[in-house]
Amino acid sequence: QVQLVESGGGLVQAGGSLRLSCAASGRAFSSYAMGWFRQAPGKEREFVARISRNGAVTYYVDSVKGRFTISRDNAKNTVYLQMNSLKPEDTAVYYCAADLYSTGASGPYNYWGQGTQVTVSS
Repeated sequence: QVQLVESGGGLVQAGGSLRLSCAASGRAFSSYAMGWFRQAPGKEREFVARISRNGAVTYYVDSVKGRFTISRDNAKNTVYLQMNSLKPEDTAVYYCAADLYSTGASGPYNYWGQGTQVTVSS
């Protein structure tokens, strides 16, 4: 079992920055990959970023490349999403998720957090 709790969402003006955090508990944090997803109103949930178990490899959706950075601190059991140059279209509920078994660029995620709202005003 893995429990995930996101924090750090809020309201920010376009061009601003936010850092999301996701604290994990349960299974050894360094043993699984982590991802961030988002879901805007009326839209399907979409992949945002992924980080490997040791943090050495990251993946991003094209729309956030160069603006968002995913990182992790295995000593703190936490994964982060640094979001810079935010745009109104980044407005969504952001979720972190744990992939306990897959390696590589993608895989089914086994556990999800409850989400944190990010709103970017124009």
